[in-house]
Amino acid sequence: MLGWDIGGSNTKAALVESEHGRLSVSRFLSVPLEMARDSAALVSTLRRLAADLGPGLVTHAVTMTAELSRGFRTKREGVGFVLDAMAEAFPGHRVQVYGVDGRFLDPVDARARPLEVAASNWAATARYVGRQTPDCLLVDIGTTSTDLIPVLAGEPRTVGRTDPERLLSGELVYTGALRTPVETVTRLVPLWGGLCPLAAEGFALMGDVYLWLGALDAGDYSVPTADGRPPTREFAGERLARAVCADAETLDEEAVGTIARALAEAQVSTITDAIRRVLARHSSIAEAVVTGLGDFIGAEAASRLGLDVSPLADRIGGAARAAPAAAVAWLLADAAATA
Repeated sequence: MLGWDIGGSNTKAALVESEHGRLSVSRFLSVPLEMARDSAALVSTLRRLAADLGPGLVTHAVTMTAELSRGFRTKREGVGFVLDAMAEAFPGHRVQVYGVDGRFLDPVDARARPLEVAASNWAATARYVGRQTPDCLLVDIGTTSTDLIPVLAGEPRTVGRTDPERLLSGELVYTGALRTPVETVTRLVPLWGGLCPLAAEGFALMGDVYLWLGALDAGDYSVPTADGRPPTREFAGERLARAVCADAETLDEEAVGTIARALAEAQVSTITDAIRRVLARHSSIAEAVVTGLGDFIGAEAASRLGLDVSPLADRIGGAARAAPAAAVAWLLADAAATA
């Protein structure tokens, strides 16, 4: 079974196989693909990932967030585009699209009910995690955003289902480990004994913060840098200096490090506050399952609130960075096995 998480910035695929009656994630791949810039490459990307992971497989489980891309005028248009791409990439294959309510839809039904399958990746991950940890808070921090999903008795217990509803409830926080511009995380950072406003000019991303601090490496930097220069620690420091309208000649490493640590702390604080808000509705939850590129951020935020922290990577290894793809494949394979 091939699982897909087709996003606006990355396309992820995971292969789930059965061995001795037990399902496991055997392989996964993730490639950057910015839908707003290069949507025409989706079909070839799907074919390439499928050939690398599971040549000959004819069943696909799909979840998506690409419909929110600026390249589409409506979510309906985006959902239709993804379904068209799947049909073109895999003619004659069986495609099942996951809905936020936990049901799989065929492409015809999914096209008719686009808001039921739009941004459904969090629901797949939550139900997969719930099979192993029935009562927990799923904290999934990716390149762009953070999902905070309460899971009780194995099922997600969210206030919202659509992205706007989840933003209102605090279950979706639009801050991530890589693509988030630093000036959206906080307005002020320490500089020369004072607090300096950040320039709202897109000079640096949070990926530069974590590259500088050593929490991410160059291979994790899957988007273009703000200045087009390589994702190295040296250039990350220059981009962070530019965020306060300085440069490498006017800020030393200590000053850059102070700015980076302040930005990281501000992001952790934001997520901590959001977790606290979600937990206020679910006081019985004592454990957080963290996953995604920014799982280290989630682990710190959850631990500050006294939650026991369980990295999903401890269970499925590196595939945790493609958790929705792995989850949706596992859910469809499990449904087929128990039918």
